[in-house]
Amino acid sequence: MFDAKPILKNLPNLPGVYRMINASDEVIYVGKAKDLKKRVSSYFNKNLPSPRTRMMVSNIARIETTVTRSEAEALLLENNLIKGLMPRYNVLFRDDKSYPYITLTGDEYSRLAFHRGAQRKGNQYFGPFPNSVAVRESIQLLQKVFKLRTCENTVFANRSRPCLQHQIARCTAPCVNFISAEDYRNDVHQAAMFLQGKTTEVIDSIAEQMSAAAAKQSYELAAVFRDRIQALHQVQAKQFVSDFNISDADVIASAELQGQHCINLVMIRGGRHLGDRSYMPKNTDGETLETTVQAFLAQHYVAQNTPPLIVVGVKIETELFEEVLSEQAGRKVKINTNPIGDKRVWLRMAQTNAELALGQRAATTANQEAKLLALREALRLPDSTERMECFDISHTMGEATVASCVVFDRGDMQNSEYRRYNITGITPGDDYAAMRDVLTRRYKKVAAGEGKRPDLVFIDGGKGQLGVAMEVMAEVGLDDILLIGIAKGEERKPGLETMIFSDTGEMVNLEKDNKGLHLLQQIRDEAHRFAITGHRAKRAKARLQSSLEDIEGVGAKRRKALLTRFGGLDGVKNASIDELASVEGISQSLAEKIYGELH
Repeated sequence: MFDAKPILKNLPNLPGVYRMINASDEVIYVGKAKDLKKRVSSYFNKNLPSPRTRMMVSNIARIETTVTRSEAEALLLENNLIKGLMPRYNVLFRDDKSYPYITLTGDEYSRLAFHRGAQRKGNQYFGPFPNSVAVRESIQLLQKVFKLRTCENTVFANRSRPCLQHQIARCTAPCVNFISAEDYRNDVHQAAMFLQGKTTEVIDSIAEQMSAAAAKQSYELAAVFRDRIQALHQVQAKQFVSDFNISDADVIASAELQGQHCINLVMIRGGRHLGDRSYMPKNTDGETLETTVQAFLAQHYVAQNTPPLIVVGVKIETELFEEVLSEQAGRKVKINTNPIGDKRVWLRMAQTNAELALGQRAATTANQEAKLLALREALRLPDSTERMECFDISHTMGEATVASCVVFDRGDMQNSEYRRYNITGITPGDDYAAMRDVLTRRYKKVAAGEGKRPDLVFIDGGKGQLGVAMEVMAEVGLDDILLIGIAKGEERKPGLETMIFSDTGEMVNLEKDNKGLHLLQQIRDEAHRFAITGHRAKRAKARLQSSLEDIEGVGAKRRKALLTRFGGLDGVKNASIDELASVEGISQSLAEKIYGELH
């Protein structure tokens, strides 16, 4: 057992972060403390209440500490360490930095766009939104009301006539000067105010514009402003959250079921309810909901824009989190743990969603466990069979060959562990060579100690592909891993698959209603989906890049002239022979050749 007395004796009564480290030199837990000596000493009391905590303490080989200037600074350091080290005994949320935003670009004629990733200086960003659907719905709404452009700059700069968006009254066509720069800037400003929740101010401003237009007897323009006001009133009636005196807010509820916790996050931006999102953290067994919510606040808001109000359904250290989040946001952030009125109603709604998400997760998990048990029984696999990997190859007549590997582990498909492999240097269409390539690349690393070793490997194919797989596994020194080939049945109908075992050569068919077969089909179909999606993307990219470059007689200058004239490759493809011939440097015969190659 680890002797903590020498370390505890020398610990200061100061704020800081502590790290519990096991015999393998892995950080297994990171915590923060207002008083390091008191907090770390509490782990070595005789009567620890949580079995999970007792298990963690039993694995401690040494302890490291870092003193900080304040508890708030300790919270930030703790979160950074948790994000980087992913300790097995900390409550962990998926590091989701890919929330979508709406952006208004800093161009002379601002572009309304969907955005993920790093934010660029000069652009305005609004969000984050809970999902891409909420962003696209908001963009469509803004197009209807304010008619801002959404086209790429390359298209915008090369338009000679208005596009379809203008014809369906979704854009004022600044590309061909159908609106003045001043009027367009005003529309952009009003759209930004709307996204900030200043809907009433926007309506008042448009009403003044309508009155001014009517006074000048510009009745058609006044009617445009009237329609815009009506559309905004309809939006207010449908989506506006009247009780929230702050236009941006988050509502956080939590629920527990069978040791699994769920956090439901409701997002309100610009005074509108944008939707919600449920999170299932790891390592919550034995933890309280308060601990999980605090972990969510620390881990979630480091990467996101923090709204000025957060409504939380459990009692937490509000002062500490308000201090940290306010410092990060550069403005005051308020955390409300005792909501009243409509805020309490919103919290109950989030609570219901968290409970429903947990129920659905439990049902799905139970169903997957039943399928896994049935598969083990049907194929006479050992009870320890848990991690399964499946490979598939996708190409079109040998073009753009892609191999996929999907993973089933811990009772479910592990999307984050999926991998695609671009296959090159083989005879086009040679599936055996492609299978050899992908298996060699993957399992050489596993044999060298990189990555996780599977209990079972499925090969989507018959005896030929399975034979190749057996050769590869023998070459890399992993021939003790069971391989099963999945041969498609007659006319490739589901339920007629034949399983071929690598160790005995036995061929097994399962009943169509067998749950184990359903799991096998799920894994196989996921491998096929993942492979074909990658193949199509690779094929489309290759064809897009080479469409003009592969045409004899079309050099860099002519390619540039064509793309500039028609606003991109799609425009070139849609052009007629006569339109192609009208481009400088393109003769009638070359136009016919280009048209023929592209079609």
